[in-house]
Amino acid sequence: MRRRSATLAALAVTALSVAACAPQDEADEPAASGSSSDACTPESLDTLEPGTLTIATDQPAYEPWFSEDAPENGEGFEAAVAYAVAEELGYEEGDVTWTRVPFNAAIQPGARPFDFDVNQFSITEERKQAVDFSSPYYTVSQAVITTAGSAADGAESVADLKDLRIGAQVATTSLQVLTEVIAPSSDPVVFNSNDDAKLALQNGQVDAIVVDLPTAFYITAAELDDGVIVGQLEDSGEGGDQFGLLLAKDSPLTDCVSRAVDALREDGTLADLEQQWLSDVADAPVLS
Repeated sequence: MRRRSATLAALAVTALSVAACAPQDEADEPAASGSSSDACTPESLDTLEPGTLTIATDQPAYEPWFSEDAPENGEGFEAAVAYAVAEELGYEEGDVTWTRVPFNAAIQPGARPFDFDVNQFSITEERKQAVDFSSPYYTVSQAVITTAGSAADGAESVADLKDLRIGAQVATTSLQVLTEVIAPSSDPVVFNSNDDAKLALQNGQVDAIVVDLPTAFYITAAELDDGVIVGQLEDSGEGGDQFGLLLAKDSPLTDCVSRAVDALREDGTLADLEQQWLSDVADAPVLS
């Protein structure tokens, strides 16, 4: 397989990790499933389809998390993480099947057409009432982006943003951070997707939007002609939000998937993948 071994061989030994995951605390411990380490094999895992690992993400799947909206190509940080987890569990590349599930649908209670979903899901206590999460595979901050010459361009602090019209995607940590950290004087503008938020920014309907930091780099570099990263939010979570793979509540796979993520963190794979796909994110200014 080209996955972890190929990725590690391609990376310089001296590469620095830009956003190594913070140690997992007790609040983020996944629900125990009763699986033992010797049960974490394709033959014994209770997957949706025997011998196959079904992984979900949204559509479109954005850079830098995925490449060309094609998670099956293994390009992009989350696609690479998903295949590394699959390999750690013993699945060959051909044993992985992808399906598309909207972000909001994935975090709702009920049956799910996947074994796990990878889509920048922040681990929160509220969401853990309806779903399981793996151990965190990435720690991220939220960021404010705008267009050149807007009212938000040149802001240097959270106070500079409070009287502006700012938006974020519904049901995301970005919206929570906008509401609680920036706490604008007018109601936040809520969008169904980051695409809708980006279009509103382009059209001047909002002064700025809040997205996670890697997405901020991609949107401002590749999707906006005059995009500007105002800065990352210093208080967007203790040590930053933690992303976890999402599973059905009380899934029999949760423990094994978490073991796989933990192994990838411990052997340096996650740090190497961050360096490969997310190396730009260390450069954003911090809004205090």
